[in-house]
Amino acid sequence: MSLRSLFLLIVSALIVIFVGVNWTQMTTPTDLSLIYTDIRAPLGLILLGLMALLSAVFVGLIAYMQATVLVETRRHAKELAVQRDLADKAEASRFTDLRAHLDREVGRLSEAINTHTRETLSRVDRAEMGLRERPVDAEISRLVLAVENHNRDLHARVDRLEMGLREGLAGFTPAPASVLPASSAASLTAPPQQDDLGKVVPS
Repeated sequence: MSLRSLFLLIVSALIVIFVGVNWTQMTTPTDLSLIYTDIRAPLGLILLGLMALLSAVFVGLIAYMQATVLVETRRHAKELAVQRDLADKAEASRFTDLRAHLDREVGRLSEAINTHTRETLSRVDRAEMGLRERPVDAEISRLVLAVENHNRDLHARVDRLEMGLREGLAGFTPAPASVLPASSAASLTAPPQQDDLGKVVPS
């Protein structure tokens, strides 16, 4: 029970107790004026009736206000439901448009990827055809042949250089040890050394 209901119950109980205690005085007839005539009636009962009428009017007014508020609340709830439905439909429409846009973008990207893949494969095929038309073995053979020719030319030059050195040293006569310095004499008496090629080189 709410505080307001408890307060009304207490006030009603006090009124009933007051009427019960003063029932005799309230039922005593009294001369009353109705402006245009006079009547004889119990004033207490008339006031009690007026109070009951006012209470009934007050209760009816409260009930009417609550009913009006309830009707307004229901109307607002219906309007909110309609607005919510419109918002949901608009949101669903936006999602549909977004999905359609994403589908278009994905399709465009897929087409671009497929086109790029086809171009790459065509380039690879052209490269393979070029390699088949220009075999690698022939190129390697040409390079090996060039290296061998270069090696032969280098060996021939080295042989000619050795022959020239031998011919130049054929008439060479070393000086006597008494004439040469000690270092030169030691170098002449020392055994001949060999170079890396295993050939005798004069000291």
